[in-house]
Amino acid sequence: MWKKSELRAAPPPLEGPVVGTITGGTALWFVLFLVQLPFYGWYADHGHTWFLWTCLAGGGLGLVGVWYVRRRDAAIKRAAAAAATGTPAPDPS
Repeated sequence: MWKKSELRAAPPPLEGPVVGTITGGTALWFVLFLVQLPFYGWYADHGHTWFLWTCLAGGGLGLVGVWYVRRRDAAIKRAAAAAATGTPAPDPS
């Protein structure tokens, strides 16, 4: 068992191709939905239609995620450019 005094500082967050990762995951959710769509009758007969709707919801939420991470990435790039030139970052609103 660890003690509270043994806690360490959290490491810095890892940055990677976030936009590509979220876009790829969103596309995967939509592909899974489309692959399962021809089997809707079987899913309905066995009470598993939630499989399809889960994939569709994942794709829809993924679209929100793509929008969010693209705006985040643009804001990070704006802040880095402003810091490089020594000017204050513009207000995104």
